[in-house]
Amino acid sequence: MRQEVIAAARALSRVGLVTAFGHASYREGDSFYITPPKPLGALEDDDPLSEVSLVGNELPAGVPGEAWVHWAIYNRRPDAGGICRAQPPVATALASASVPILPLHGQGAFLGREVPVFDEARLVREHATGEALAECLGEAGGLVMRGNGAVAVGASVGLAAARMRVLEASAEMNQRAASAGIPRPISEEEFVYWDSVSEEILGRIWAHLRG
Repeated sequence: MRQEVIAAARALSRVGLVTAFGHASYREGDSFYITPPKPLGALEDDDPLSEVSLVGNELPAGVPGEAWVHWAIYNRRPDAGGICRAQPPVATALASASVPILPLHGQGAFLGREVPVFDEARLVREHATGEALAECLGEAGGLVMRGNGAVAVGASVGLAAARMRVLEASAEMNQRAASAGIPRPISEEEFVYWDSVSEEILGRIWAHLRG
């Protein structure tokens, strides 16, 4: 899992979803392990990851304050084995313009029926704000933070990275569709189908991202 979180961090940087900021983590037992506060693309194989207890209510020294995002989601979502925090440019722009990101193609269903937007542009560095973000996320696969990037979850950190890539691709499709006409989301029946194959498809996307 440590190798996978480093690979996920580098992949997010390689495809332009993070620059100087962002972080990735994976759950292990009653703790999670998160990348250090440095550019994800610059992580080395031997860079230490910080362990954060999911039982306690304090962050260890040296852990980025936005680890509260991960803490709150892991505690609320037992299905989450990995989390990625990034700055997908089109998704962030659409949220700031109050344009919904809807599933216009099959993979868009991997985020939910509409990508939730956390209406808070400041960094999430407090316990209570992390809890509010996790509540806004609900059962969706990802969330956009107005003016502040996005968060994606997955059964593993690699699948979370794949879902972050899908989030940006879905945002790009929504942007193009809105400029060309009236966007037409997939039907409920189509949504259910694509949701049922999400793990398989995300796994292939992750294999592509990882290279």
